[in-house]
Amino acid sequence: MPNTPLRYPRDMLGYGPTPPDPQWPGAARVAVQIVLNYEEGGENSLLHGDAASEAFLSDIAGAQPWSGQRHWNMESLYDYGARAGFWRLHDLFTSRAIPLTIYGVATALARSPVQVAAMKDAGWEIASHGLKWVEHRDMPEAQERAAIAEAIRLHQEVVGTPPKGWYTGRSSLNTVRLAAETGQFSYISDTYDDDLPHYMNFDGRDQLIIPYTLEANDMRFATAPGYITGQQFGQYLCDAYDVLWAEGARGAPKMMSIGLHCRLIGRPGKIAGLIKFLDHVAAKGDAWFARRIEIAEHWSKIHPPHHRVRPSQIDEATFVASYGAIFEHSAWIAARAWQLELGPAHDSAVGLHNALCRMFRSASRAERVGVLAAHPDLAGKLAAAKRLTADSTAEQASAGLDALTDPERRMFTHMNTAYTVKHGFPFIIAVRDHDKASILAAFERRIANDTETEFAEACTQVERIALHRLTSLLP
Repeated sequence: MPNTPLRYPRDMLGYGPTPPDPQWPGAARVAVQIVLNYEEGGENSLLHGDAASEAFLSDIAGAQPWSGQRHWNMESLYDYGARAGFWRLHDLFTSRAIPLTIYGVATALARSPVQVAAMKDAGWEIASHGLKWVEHRDMPEAQERAAIAEAIRLHQEVVGTPPKGWYTGRSSLNTVRLAAETGQFSYISDTYDDDLPHYMNFDGRDQLIIPYTLEANDMRFATAPGYITGQQFGQYLCDAYDVLWAEGARGAPKMMSIGLHCRLIGRPGKIAGLIKFLDHVAAKGDAWFARRIEIAEHWSKIHPPHHRVRPSQIDEATFVASYGAIFEHSAWIAARAWQLELGPAHDSAVGLHNALCRMFRSASRAERVGVLAAHPDLAGKLAAAKRLTADSTAEQASAGLDALTDPERRMFTHMNTAYTVKHGFPFIIAVRDHDKASILAAFERRIANDTETEFAEACTQVERIALHRLTSLLP
């Protein structure tokens, strides 16, 4: 059977310490994206063919599903969102000319034609929030795929155009892949993993992901720990904006997502905090208020998908051929590293270096001595005979060791011989960190060390050399 090592699917590195510049329009420091979730009429209800009433995200503390019964109070709270909350929010955002993205549950939109007309008249984007506002975690894959297809069909029938964005919310492990599989969406938002858009690849297709938020989200009025007053929510949003604004001022602009619900923030006491935030941003400035589709179109233009070799995704033969020489003449290290639980975190120079070093460090003493012995003497016989590996040739040349004077060459030969006789392995140093003078100084200092000290130092230098080599191959 083929060798199939574990591969870790989660990407916990992302852009790392060097996020891309989004180049937001108008040199904005923060792209502010406000989502209004329209779920009223799409929630769990016997009227909608469900087995129990809704129990999620309402002002009923500790609500539980009522099996086989309609929950009048729950339904009326959702009704408030459609009847009153939506129009209060519509007035607020249209009066300030702030564009929104609607996450519209298809069945909810179908039951709210007047609200849909108002969304369209305001120029708001209507993205898909799934077919029904229900849990998908235990839904069989075929059933969820069918629900996505029906959501797209019904959305187009009700709105007049198909959705370009997707967010399930109460998603399954399969949701993002299944939505991407349709090829329908300019973006998918069922992640909360970054402050910037990014791409995920499914079966060779790049899917733009625009992460969403569960913390800058009025759902916290209905969950614990949560907001008690509108001003708490407003202050949180202001604080978040101020931090992102400062990061933008330092040259690292980000995106701020805000999640709202008609039945929650649409209440008078809660919307006051949202108004406070909008006033704060208007006073401070440097925001680009955009619909999610506009962010997707901008990102796709400025930062299209970039394909590169990902070590965690290649077969063993290719992996060993590509990285077997990172540790001099010791391809076994790469072969063992391929067996590790590699993932996206190992697709960078630093990440793959860690995997290779783990195998070097866990090797036997004899194996590690063998790695040290595989390294050539500095400016020694192999160099003179032009028999160094390409990496070693470039490394020694970087410190001028390919252009020694005769006295310098004799000095290196003498020190190489004395060091190897004493310690049993050649003198090793990451020459890219040095010049000729500092190498000679290190030679003179280290030759006096005991062998255990030098073994540890030589291993450290081998790892440093490996990092330099990987840096020339990977981000």
